[in-house]
Amino acid sequence: MILRVTQEFFFNVSPLSIAKMIIMIKMINNNGWKFCKGSNNIGFQVCTVQFFTGLPPILLNFVAKLEIPDNIPWIFLNFVPVMTIDLYINEANDYARDIGAPILHPYVSVIHYDKVGEIRHTLNRTGCYGIFMQEEFPEGLIYGIGTYHDENGSLIAFSPGQIGGKRDDGTRRQYHGWVLLFDGVFIQGSAIEQKLDGYQFFSYHSNEALLLTPQEKELLGQLMANLHRELATQSQAHGHDEIIRGYIQLILDYCNRFYMRQYEEISAEGSDILSRFQQVLTDYYAQGMQQKNGLPSVKFCASELCLSPGYFGDIIRNALGESPKDYIRHFVVRRAKNLILSGMTIDQVAGELGFEYPQHFTRMFKNATGQTPRQFYDSQRKL
Repeated sequence: MILRVTQEFFFNVSPLSIAKMIIMIKMINNNGWKFCKGSNNIGFQVCTVQFFTGLPPILLNFVAKLEIPDNIPWIFLNFVPVMTIDLYINEANDYARDIGAPILHPYVSVIHYDKVGEIRHTLNRTGCYGIFMQEEFPEGLIYGIGTYHDENGSLIAFSPGQIGGKRDDGTRRQYHGWVLLFDGVFIQGSAIEQKLDGYQFFSYHSNEALLLTPQEKELLGQLMANLHRELATQSQAHGHDEIIRGYIQLILDYCNRFYMRQYEEISAEGSDILSRFQQVLTDYYAQGMQQKNGLPSVKFCASELCLSPGYFGDIIRNALGESPKDYIRHFVVRRAKNLILSGMTIDQVAGELGFEYPQHFTRMFKNATGQTPRQFYDSQRKL
């Protein structure tokens, strides 16, 4: 596995996540670095390095607490896995060029798989917006947080910077369905751009691929066909680009409606998810995971429930009126109250709950209850 260090990475993940991925390596010669120990016991090939200088202060504080022998030239590294990309779809038409589909517009591409013939599958990094509506997806498709496969097909969406697809293994296959790709520049200043944040299907991952009903597939297929015909008309035709934007917005609006239909169906199962959420938190502490990982995170709980953090958050907020983070905090506070009343000291309670420092626990407890742990203990003794 090849891994790469990027400076941006340090600013885009939590300090706890970074701490889990810390790698300590020792320089063996002037030509490279030898892997010594990692959080997941995987061998690494180092591409680039990030030295202590330039790290955020919170990371420098963490590094300062590491026990590093003075006589060994250690450096701090954090690695970001890099997948081998087959195709960079920097512009909407890059995918059409790759598979030999017609190019009809400089900023918008609509592809009818049925008319393209057999194509090879590729692992892509997208620089534009994309919707893939297919009757079937290849087994082992990489999408969002993992792999995805559904013989009945569905709809998956990509926004700039996302990775999806399947590595090219030399095989060719006939697919059925439609692809819509459009560049961000084409929607600048339009109603589509203003509504992008509301199209939440662009930000979800493999577990939230949109599963379409036969009627929904037929409707979207008709819209794709109409858009394809409009793209094929002369670009000088009156209102050409506005009609194209109108079709794109209509397709996205319908996708959003179908997403909400699916979301409401899953939300109906919210009580089951809540009970499982509670069990995840209970098991987390029963297994002593807080001693190694600290407080349970929303990301961890969502992963245990096979949901992305964003989708998980929507379900919990709809069911409880509060975020998963708030629910976890209330769970921890309830647990803290029991431990305080059992006679544990503040330091012991903080350590038992997974706080790195007692003062962090005290601050969280007071924010949640309006009392310090000591004040809570004293008030309960007077009852």
